[in-house]
Amino acid sequence: MAKAKEKNKKNKREKKEDNTWQERVIQIRRVSKVVKGGKKLSFRAVVVIGDEKGQVGVGVGKAGDVIGAVRKAVADSKKHLVNVNLTKANSISHVSNGRSGGAKVIMRPAAPGTGVIAGGAVRTVLELAGVKNILAKQLGSKNPLNNARATVDALEQIRTFSEVARERDLTLEHLYA
Repeated sequence: MAKAKEKNKKNKREKKEDNTWQERVIQIRRVSKVVKGGKKLSFRAVVVIGDEKGQVGVGVGKAGDVIGAVRKAVADSKKHLVNVNLTKANSISHVSNGRSGGAKVIMRPAAPGTGVIAGGAVRTVLELAGVKNILAKQLGSKNPLNNARATVDALEQIRTFSEVARERDLTLEHLYA
């Protein structure tokens, strides 16, 4: 009996942890595959999940119905989570560039009160990552999936001041001097 109660508590804890994630669908597209009997239709969903505290992921799912595709995309995005190093002003510490396919994203830190100045999929990824002040520009492709992945790539490249000091064998005080 005690094991059953512990199991119920554990399941409730897991459900509570799942509720911290926000998910947004960037794109749903009807795709087809040519097979012997004709065309087989399915749906492709691109989803971004984040906790607005520095974790974000982009995922893709394909299924015969939209709901199944979104469910698969959410599972895929949880497998591709990235930790984002944010400053106290909920911005990034330095300029960062990201690439994915033909898409390029340039991100610059911004002063508090600026907001998220970005468009399309880049904006969605940054908001779900918890970034509040940033300037971003997408160049090249307009493909939402590649732009979202390029944004994640740029966020992965951001380093904190302490990481830079450690790489250079300096203390934080000497880094600022």
